[in-house]
Amino acid sequence: MTPEAARYLEKAGEDLSEAQQIAAIHLAKVAARSAYYAAFHAAEAYIVAKTGRVARTHSGVRAEFSRLAKDDPLISKSLITFLPQAYRYKEIGDYSLDPDAVITMGHAEAAIISAAAFINGVRNALV
Repeated sequence: MTPEAARYLEKAGEDLSEAQQIAAIHLAKVAARSAYYAAFHAAEAYIVAKTGRVARTHSGVRAEFSRLAKDDPLISKSLITFLPQAYRYKEIGDYSLDPDAVITMGHAEAAIISAAAFINGVRNALV
């Protein structure tokens, strides 16, 4: 694993830890958004390890991760689909004014579990 990929995985772990701490005080929207960022940074680790480049946008990271990981037997399909699904939490947290766009603690807890699996999946694929 390259040093840059390792730094991205370290950042992903920090984001995951923050998501867990935030969930403990029942701030579901913020916890889910932090879980997304944990997966986002793990995806960046995977991309930089495989290409030597970093995608600079959220859509770029999602697209490049999907492209690179789709044929990797060490990356499960659930990981590939989690990143764009979790992006919705970022969108709601950052931009939504819709009172019906609610993130529950159940959503946040599921996102945290999935983000942890995402980080572990990427780490295992890069070892």
